[in-house]
Amino acid sequence: MGIFGGANAKYKAAPPTIRREKVVVQPKPKPRPANGTSSSASTTPVANGRRLTHLSRTTSASSSPTGAAARRSLAPPSGASYARSKSGSPYPSSADERSRKRKVIVSTPRDSPAFDDDSSDDGADDDDPFSSARSNHKRIRPNGLRTDINRKLRHKKAFGDDVRELKLVHGADVASIKKGCDPIFGAREDEVAIELQYPSNCKPEKYELVWRKDFLNSVKDIIEVVHHVGHTYVADDDATAFIGLNGGFHRQLERSSSDNFGNVTDFKTAVQGYNAKILELVRNGTIAKNLDQLHHLPPSLVTFILTQVYDRIVAPKVEILKKYTMGSDNVYGELMHDFIHRILIEQAKMTSDQVFVDLGSGVGNVVLQAALEVGCNSYGFEMMENACDLAEEQEREFRNRCLLWGIAPGRVSLERGDFTKNDKVPQVLKKADVVLVNNKAFTSTLNDHLVSMFLDLKPGCKIISLKNFVHDNKAATNSVANNILDVEQFRYHEGWVSWGASGGDYFVSTKK
Repeated sequence: MGIFGGANAKYKAAPPTIRREKVVVQPKPKPRPANGTSSSASTTPVANGRRLTHLSRTTSASSSPTGAAARRSLAPPSGASYARSKSGSPYPSSADERSRKRKVIVSTPRDSPAFDDDSSDDGADDDDPFSSARSNHKRIRPNGLRTDINRKLRHKKAFGDDVRELKLVHGADVASIKKGCDPIFGAREDEVAIELQYPSNCKPEKYELVWRKDFLNSVKDIIEVVHHVGHTYVADDDATAFIGLNGGFHRQLERSSSDNFGNVTDFKTAVQGYNAKILELVRNGTIAKNLDQLHHLPPSLVTFILTQVYDRIVAPKVEILKKYTMGSDNVYGELMHDFIHRILIEQAKMTSDQVFVDLGSGVGNVVLQAALEVGCNSYGFEMMENACDLAEEQEREFRNRCLLWGIAPGRVSLERGDFTKNDKVPQVLKKADVVLVNNKAFTSTLNDHLVSMFLDLKPGCKIISLKNFVHDNKAATNSVANNILDVEQFRYHEGWVSWGASGGDYFVSTKK
């Protein structure tokens, strides 16, 4: 109990006395004529007997340009004729969160080499089920999360002497005039082709400046790429050219794609200027050097890269995932990016030297996110054929698109077949640090079988599930789950799962 608590406390708070003391501490001014009293009182403002020193300090902090409100935002194209429809990706569009006013660049924290402070101040661990002793190479990011300085972000193959041509699904492959899309800005059909350079020595991605509902919005995609390059890949000295409010490439692209000033020639000119500048920084080694100084990716960039992959591979074929039968073990559902970020980064605090396993990995979304955001070895096991087909396509596109972005992800391993019968599963579980089981629709028989598989887990391994593996019957004290698992219950937020808008429970089980 605190020293001021309890009936027998030695010290007791006396607010009236404190107020009187605060007034007395300040010496009284010498007597003045009556006409000067008002002026003297105004020099020391008080409210209810309390000076406003704390209030003025709070006001100053809230108006600081380094606060959350000062972060620059990407305003998506506003024209109704090419406003992108809501993506089918489980990753929320980063543009949806950027409706705030833009601020001056020099006062804005960025996830860039200039702001990657590997402070040695570890701080206190959060009070959550994942808190454990960590080695000294986990340090604090500007947002309070720990940084794994052993994570190497730069993909060495992306910055070689030879220009690499990747087997991508280009933007033009999913949204084009041939697919029934319409040119934007009143452009002619022979004006819509365009190429966009990424921050690597790889050939650019091909787009067409077209729009159609439920198709990839090429304009928005291009603007997002420039936004993330300017905020993550370049230091302050070069950032103005990309995201400066007075003529930066991002600003040029927004203006030339707006309702009032939409112009295909101006848009293409801005893209060409951006392409030339980013190639210059790639070829003189600046981008590679900057990536070497970074040890984590901002969540918004992780979301965008994964959305690019999903929108090119899964979104055009998503209907085939709806053929599963409700009430069986084979029901498809997705966990959204924010949910996985919460589990892996904020709670589990996973690092690149650990192992993640997803039992029932669907199209591989979470496996890819762990590999990209954490940089760890990431395994997925799935038995549904349609989901496995899409997962393998996603993995190929993911691998090439990470190379396009110049980023080295963790190793991804996807396995087909029933994970209860796959001989590789026990081997992988023995080295797993975090296991995800989206068992919301699993039968009780399958959940009980999973518990027996968890006997192979090492002590301290975390199991994330949507259903509790320990039965509610507290009298069953001899059950296997009770004997090997310590379970804690948490709530996930609205919109964090694909099958419902409301929040719900999830469980973190720790192997004893």
